[in-house]
This record gives sequence, structure tokens and C-alpha cells, in this order.
Amino acid sequence: MGPWTLTIKSLGLCLAVSSGLWLGKEGPLVHVACCCANIMMKPFDSLTGNEARKREVLSAAAAAGISVAFGAPIGGVLFSLEQLSYYFPDKTMWQSFVCAMVAAVTLQALNPFRTGKIVLYQVTYTRGWHRFEVIPFIILGIVGGLFGAFLIRLNIKIARWRRTRSSSRPIVEVAVIALITALINFPNHFMRAQNSELVQALFAECSSETYDRFGLCVTGSKAFGVVAILLLAAALAFFLASVTFGLDIPAGIILPSVAIGALYGRALGILVRMWQEAYPKAFLFAKCEPDIPCVTPGLYAIIGAASALGGATRMTLSIVVIMFELTGALTYVIPIMIAVMLSKWCGDIFGKRGIYESWIQLNEYPFLDHRDDTTPPDVYARRVMTVVDDLSVITATGHTIGSLRNLVANTTYRGFPVISETSTPILLGYITRNELSFALKHSTSPANRNLSEETLVFFAHQPFADPVETLDLRPWMDQTPITLNSNISFLIVLRMFQRLGLRYVLFANKGILQGLLTKKDVWSVLNGVEFRRQEALRGDEFQDTHGAEEVGLLQGDERSSLSGSLRRDSL
Repeated sequence: MGPWTLTIKSLGLCLAVSSGLWLGKEGPLVHVACCCANIMMKPFDSLTGNEARKREVLSAAAAAGISVAFGAPIGGVLFSLEQLSYYFPDKTMWQSFVCAMVAAVTLQALNPFRTGKIVLYQVTYTRGWHRFEVIPFIILGIVGGLFGAFLIRLNIKIARWRRTRSSSRPIVEVAVIALITALINFPNHFMRAQNSELVQALFAECSSETYDRFGLCVTGSKAFGVVAILLLAAALAFFLASVTFGLDIPAGIILPSVAIGALYGRALGILVRMWQEAYPKAFLFAKCEPDIPCVTPGLYAIIGAASALGGATRMTLSIVVIMFELTGALTYVIPIMIAVMLSKWCGDIFGKRGIYESWIQLNEYPFLDHRDDTTPPDVYARRVMTVVDDLSVITATGHTIGSLRNLVANTTYRGFPVISETSTPILLGYITRNELSFALKHSTSPANRNLSEETLVFFAHQPFADPVETLDLRPWMDQTPITLNSNISFLIVLRMFQRLGLRYVLFANKGILQGLLTKKDVWSVLNGVEFRRQEALRGDEFQDTHGAEEVGLLQGDERSSLSGSLRRDSL
């Protein structure tokens, strides 16, 4: 989330959205907002050094990103609460609300749409909804759940197929998908338009003052042709969105889902309107007033958009708020709630995870979602931790600058526990890879001490050591790392990882180091994922290709507590 990522993401987002591909801007805008927040936090040590506080700021930034993308500040706060954050204290909600409000006010001041409003698809319906329309609303909710379930499955299968190929050519792939999209979009005038323009037209009510660009207000037998084109566009857009989301370009899934749902929702709305006009005296339509249009197809487009979005993301409350903030159609909150509820229930039959959770699972990111917490409380941390014998540790004495350089060069670990000695491993602290590398580089540079490779290094107090001829790394070491007793419940450890944003936890008993757990270890235990191992460069030891990215683990034989019988016992 640095400046280079912010620059490339912003430029790529402008090009990708304007290209006409079936992708959205909402997800990338959340990333852009978090990049801005991360850059602004850099000068403040109280934020950058506090992982929990940093996550609170990023949650508020995500709310601002959704607020700008949709013009929905309240929906942005709820989106961050429901979808993004696994720890969301009360004060974070207030801070997210302030950020979203400031973002919305700034958006209105800049007035990018030249309308003076932040509502993107404002609609003004002169008619309400009737009780008989609950039946098509239920149908739209079920279709939305099916759409989301099949979209997720198809998209994940395509992503896995991409990763199984021997050669990866992302630029060629993007160019081919763009060409295919152009060839499919152009013959269909609904797909030819930008998604935002299409959604606005599908939401609009037919009246004498409405400019019917897409021919949505036709009546009679011509309406069947419009319905067929709408359904064809929805089917083609479904496949294009499944292929496009996951390319190496900034791409969101919210706006395509809204557009697809609006397409099949408008089609159903036209069919219901034709049915009512053909049989105006039927029992279902007894409440309709004569000579006044009874059914509003644009309302069905809104319901379809909400159901499709709910099926793809499995969000609930935030979708309802975003939809009425987008359209201003507060009167239709109950139909939207019905459709979103049914879409989630129907989608959950095929899998509990939404599109975001499915990609997190595919990439094996250690996201500790409290909603997936199924860990039994009687499992102790010692049953799942990596024991001290399998750890790559640094002793307080017996090292030189050269030996530590070799340790950093030959490992990919992000940190090392520091102990007194191997026979009695009293925990002295923890030093990260970056701190160790910087300290060694700083000490051997000609502009500073210019120490040789044979210079002794120590991590504990040495009363007889010459401070000029030796290197004391205690100032670079965290002498008070997060430490717990190994007899503590694993559920408590999980809660600490979730609420404090920890990367690792050390376990000690009466000061003696017993083991370690990383965030990736905890995620693997929760998901039952065995670590993949590869042969190390030296000897017959094995290196953990996932946990090594967090903290150093030198895996030996079956002593690793995350493998073999210990893992089976813990699960």
C-alpha cells in the first residue's frame, strides 16, 4: 500500500473502467483509499507501530472509498463493518462515519458528475408497490442467490485454471479478453453502454419526460424483443464478468453484479407489467387503479441489482443501505430487504463464502474472520504451536556480523526469537528481519563504525565487552514481545490475533521459550490446511513456505506441531 502502488492503481483504474470491460471501480477505490491512509500514517509512530490502531484507520479509509465510489457514506461505513473488518470497535464506527462524510462532502464539492448531487442513480417513482409484487420479488431474490453462487464457482475455476498454466502472459490475456468483450458488447446496445449509464437507464421510470435511449419503454409485442435482449445481455455479461474479475488489472465486482441484476430484474418487471396489462381484472391485480400504470419495471431492476449483489458478496445490511442511498428510493426498502435476504439464503446453500472470501481462501491469505470461528475452546495452544526445537532462534552470544549476515541471506524468515542459550532457552526478546538487516548494514558502513565481519555481536548485557570493538544489538531488539503461557486456550490466542492485529505470539513458561505461533499458522489450523514444504538448501531440514514468510520456522521431522498426529488431535 505504498506510493508506487497508489500511482499505478489509480492510473490503471481509470484505463480499465473506461475500456468497457465488465468490471467495477468500487473494490479498487477501497484499495486506493487504504493506500492514501497508509501513506499518511507513515510520519506518525503511534499509528505505524500499533497494528490494531492501523487496522482501525484502514477500516475508516475503506468506508471513505465506498463513499466516494457510490456516493453512499452510510453504506460505506456498514460495508467496512460487515465485509472488511474482523475487528470493528465502537470508536472505529464513529471514525469511519467521519471519514465517509468528509469524502462525500468533498465529492459533492468537486461535483464530478455535473449534477450537484452525490447520488449516482437517483430515481423518482410516482407509484408505490403492491402486495402481489412480493412474488416476483421473491423470484428475483432466488435468482440473485443462484447468480452469485454460479458466478463465484465459475470465477474461481477460471482463476485456478490460470494458475495451472505453465506460462503466464497477463498482458496478452488482458488484450484478448478486451477484444472478446468488444466483439460481444457491440452488437447488443445494452452491453455497448458504460455500466453506470446502463444501470441508470434500467433504474429509471418510464414517463413522457424520460429519454428512452435503450427502448425500454416500448409496449405491446415489441416488449418481448426487449425482454429477450435484456436476458441475453445478462447471460453474456455473466460470463464476461466471470472471466474479467481476476485479471491482472484493477477490477471490482460490485458494479458488474449490479448491472447484471438490473438487466434480468428489468426483464422480469416488463413481463409482469405486460401480464397486468393483459389481465387487468385478475384477482392479483384488484388493487391496481384503472387507467394508471400499476407495475414499475425500474423498481424490479433495483430489486434485481440488490439480489445479484447480495448473491455475489453475501452482504446484507450494507447492500440495503447502499441501494437506497444510490437511488433515493427509500420507499422500497422492504422489497430490497426481501430480495437480499433470499439471495443470501439461496447462495449459502452452495457455499457460505462470498466472492471476496473465496479469493482470500484461494490465495491462502491469513484472514482470521470471526464469522468462520469453529475452534473448540478446549484446544490448548501447546497442541498447535511450533515448539522451540523447530524454531530458528538467535542466542545472546556467539555470533559475529558475518554469521548473522549468512543467517539473513540463507533464510526468508521475517524475524527471530532471541534466547540466552540453547540448553536453557530463556526468552530475551525478538528481532525482526528488517531491524537486523538494517543494524548490520548500519554498523559496517564506512560513514558509521565501519566494523569488520568478525566483530562479535551480542543481544544481552556483557559487562566486560569493549563497546568500541563489539556490536550491541539490544536497542534494535524488541525486549518485550507479546508472550503467553502455552497452557492457554487456543481460542484466546485467536481472539488476540483478531483484535490486536498480531503477526506472531511467543509462548514461554517461567521465562523459558516453549514455542511460537504465526498468523499463518493460526489460519492454517482453522482451515485444516497442511503447510506445503520444500527441501531447504542445507542438510535434510525442511522450510515452511508459508510460515517462513511471517516468522522463522525450521521444520525438522514429524516434530512440527502443525503436522502429523498433533494437527489431527488439535482439529
